[in-house]
Amino acid sequence: MKSREAVAKRITDLCTERGITVNALANLAAVPPSTVKNIIYGVSKNPGIATIKMLCDGLDITLIEFFDNEIFLDLEQEIE
Repeated sequence: MKSREAVAKRITDLCTERGITVNALANLAAVPPSTVKNIIYGVSKNPGIATIKMLCDGLDITLIEFFDNEIFLDLEQEIE
């Protein structure tokens, strides 16, 4: 799995765990819904850490909590 896919999956998993939609997350995080959807659907090839931090704030978690997940343990090395 590539890092952008892992980030997208983590976001959707967190939304599911909390019973919120992507649009609800966008509102909580003060991020345009299109930005969140672009990350989830792979349009955004390299979501910035500032955007991920805003999403974490909306989810009321830290960046460490976001990335402290098994999905990030076995990422492919990406050379682009």
